[in-house]
Amino acid sequence: MVDIHSHIVFGVDDGAKTIEDSLAMLDLAANSGTTDIVATPHSDLRYQFDPELVAERIAEMQAGIGNRIKIHRGCDFHLFYDNIENCKEDRSRFTINGHRYLMVEFADSQIPKTIANIFQDMNLNEITPVITHPERNALLMRRVSDLVQWVRGGCLIQVTAQSFTGRFGKSAEENCKRLMRQRLVHFVASDAHDTEWRPPDMREPYKYVAAEYGDHVAERLFTTHPRMTLTGQYIECEDPDDEVQASKPWWKVW
Repeated sequence: MVDIHSHIVFGVDDGAKTIEDSLAMLDLAANSGTTDIVATPHSDLRYQFDPELVAERIAEMQAGIGNRIKIHRGCDFHLFYDNIENCKEDRSRFTINGHRYLMVEFADSQIPKTIANIFQDMNLNEITPVITHPERNALLMRRVSDLVQWVRGGCLIQVTAQSFTGRFGKSAEENCKRLMRQRLVHFVASDAHDTEWRPPDMREPYKYVAAEYGDHVAERLFTTHPRMTLTGQYIECEDPDDEVQASKPWWKVW
């Protein structure tokens, strides 16, 4: 599996605190079948994102874990003016491995009124926004029709692995099912912050998705699509459904 969303870099945000924490998370990820993991520290108004520092710590972490798992760089990008302008000037500071894919996290309290224009500008500049964990954001789930339009405009969507298995509550679990029904999931990632409450272990969610939707779907969401982000390869996704009835059989969705 390839995990494109994690907070494994020590001492930069609300994830790993020490290098020992980082190495413990990497050890768990490797033992759980993850071959590649993207370090995505927050880039927001609370945590200052320093790509040079992040690169230094990734190198230190890679030396500590060896070749058991490959660490890649990215960020958990929040939509505020300075961030957006800096990304326009140099996307490589923020995107996965400096290529086209940008992990975008919405605040829980508001959605920018100009978001459609922001996404359009990003796509015109060969930046593909990957909207992170909408199933855990009540505002976004009240605007699923907008998610459909944003995907049709070039965005992609990542959900959290443990949302499928109830770690974030029944609402997030049901929201995952809805997004799957509407073909609005392109990646599953851990969003790991530690080794216990939010670990980088995606084995059970992978088994769940494979059982409910098919092995080919699990492979696509946990491995094929995520691996394509590492080199910036273009991902062509299916057109999402505007709405799907909850009773529609899974095999007629996927």
